[in-house]
Amino acid sequence: MLQVRNRAPDRLEHSVLPESNPAEPSSPVIAPGEGSVFLIALSICLGALVYLHLPWEPEAIHVVAAFAVVAAMTIAVHRLTAPILVRAVTLILFGAFLGLAAGKLRAATSGTAVIPELTGPVMVEGWISNIEPASTGVRLRIHPHAIARFDSTRLPKEIRLTHRLDLRVSSGRFVRCWAVLRPPPGPSIPGDYDFRRAAWFDGLGGVGYVQGRCRGGVLGAPNNVRQRFELYVAAKRRQLASFVNAVAGERAGGFAAALVSGDRSFMPQSDQTALRASGLAHLLAISGLHLGIVGGLIYFIVRRGLALIEPLSIRYPIQKAAALAAILVTAVYLILSGASVSTQRAFIMSTVFFGAILFDRPALSLRSFSIALMAVALMKPESVVSPGFQMSFAATGVLIAIYEAWNRSRPYRERTLFGRLRFGATSLAVTSVAASTATAPFAFFHFERLAPLGLAANLIAMPIVSLASVPAAGLAIILAPFGLSEWGLRAFGASLELILAVAHRAADEGASLAHPIKAMPPNVLICFAATLALFVILQGWARIAATAFAGTAATVLWLSTPLPSVYWSPSGEVYLNTEGPSYSMIPFLDADALGPLRFDDAKPIDSCVRERCLYELEDKKTVLLLATEANITCADIASIDIVLSADALPCPNVIAWEQIEKHGGAEIRLTDTGRRITLPPRCSARPWRLCK
Repeated sequence: MLQVRNRAPDRLEHSVLPESNPAEPSSPVIAPGEGSVFLIALSICLGALVYLHLPWEPEAIHVVAAFAVVAAMTIAVHRLTAPILVRAVTLILFGAFLGLAAGKLRAATSGTAVIPELTGPVMVEGWISNIEPASTGVRLRIHPHAIARFDSTRLPKEIRLTHRLDLRVSSGRFVRCWAVLRPPPGPSIPGDYDFRRAAWFDGLGGVGYVQGRCRGGVLGAPNNVRQRFELYVAAKRRQLASFVNAVAGERAGGFAAALVSGDRSFMPQSDQTALRASGLAHLLAISGLHLGIVGGLIYFIVRRGLALIEPLSIRYPIQKAAALAAILVTAVYLILSGASVSTQRAFIMSTVFFGAILFDRPALSLRSFSIALMAVALMKPESVVSPGFQMSFAATGVLIAIYEAWNRSRPYRERTLFGRLRFGATSLAVTSVAASTATAPFAFFHFERLAPLGLAANLIAMPIVSLASVPAAGLAIILAPFGLSEWGLRAFGASLELILAVAHRAADEGASLAHPIKAMPPNVLICFAATLALFVILQGWARIAATAFAGTAATVLWLSTPLPSVYWSPSGEVYLNTEGPSYSMIPFLDADALGPLRFDDAKPIDSCVRERCLYELEDKKTVLLLATEANITCADIASIDIVLSADALPCPNVIAWEQIEKHGGAEIRLTDTGRRITLPPRCSARPWRLCK
């Protein structure tokens, strides 16, 4: 009897995935309970997505009333013996209105005062809350105490300044900077990243750059208790990053500091570029991998340590104590790492994982995945449009679906050493392929690129992470209480040097294989997301047939969607679709505005310094860039499909710069039936782009 009770925790520990009888026929659709939870989670995300893209701001009373009606209808339908289709529709409506209400509540409780317009150099005084990497120098997140010529009662919660010179102050420090400020910019072309919306939810009220160098001041910590705590954590986080950077080695110290603390400012820009180009950039974000390492190590250490105390291990479920310890330690790590959105998402998922162990539930299941998805979407509705949210949950959902199916198909577990090694290698390959496939549509949509050798780089680098980096990090954690963490950190840095070597080699070799990718419209991304949802929620042949059909339809729709012919940026550059999916950038006019992030890597092929510059697009349409209206009549340019003019001309095929400058960019589609101009939203009733 004692042996049975002593073995029970081992069975709980190894039964991560739910066991099932392989001889039992599998249903083409998952269990109704799990399906309902997953359907609600997806609907919440849909509702949050709808709220973020509404052209108007819904009234709070209308949102509450609509949600109450839908909730009452859902309760009534599920108490009755309604058909399954009706019940599914009510669940979708309930989740959608819940997500919309969460978005409305989040927007109402977020926001800050915004810098109204571009300012000249002004004195900014405040406390540095975070230091972020930038292409040149670093970016400082500052809690302002005072800004010259600004009302002290209307200061933003935070501003972000680019600091190009050598930084001589640290996080948590009070500083004084001469800076040029502007409001957070909106999208410069339709469909571009809306930084203004993200800044609103993040409490960021202004951006700019430092003239010269920020210098330390003498003012103490702020009176606000929350700000005081945040600055204390920021200072300790910076100290941790500095220590790891110094100990882990000159080559990989910045990489190690980024993995441990989330502070990437010590990391060379070339290494960050190589990790992105090789498909290994997911290692940089403090996410599931990092919290999994920390939580898993704590769980293993506490559980094995308690197992050595025989009276305790016999009488009590020690795996629950280990799970609770893992949750507490990962919560501390969440705070210490800066609590970014990706880290919050990973913490919720790890808490669900270890919480399932506390309540004797399967730790990795569709239900626990759905709970984590709902929690993140309700707490941070704005994150549903971020690539981190979409890619991480897509990869996690697909992996859970694959491993649940794999677990059902295995009649026994590997017991021999060779069998376990084979299973580990197969698991690594399946994980890399599945995760890369699941995240590819979102990488196409958000970044319009894909690492050609990303799969190969992950297959080489992830064993290094598992067999070298993780044990070294665990050794550093174990030795830290004794003041001997340097030994583990040096080994950690040595393993990361190997990963950087893989990243640079894959980036260099893949540069010749990389090709421009056709921009993906939002409706195509929705189709791919629906394809992944079908793959997760269905089973058996229904899963294969539904995902194959939906994926094929989404691909055909993507390939058949025509690309815009011309983009005219508020920064003055013109982007022309002259060859396939790639665009050519022509410097045309100089303007005090930012260019589109979508074409951040575009290289100029020409500079229109002449009076007239004529170009031919891929579809044989012609575009004329007209620097001046001198000696030009409408008859002279009647045969040109579209004319972009620095000055206004009373001709039907002319777009003047004053229109672009007023609206902030334009997307122009030329067809056989005419032209269609799409302008980015400059202002509306939405709180993050209110009209003045």
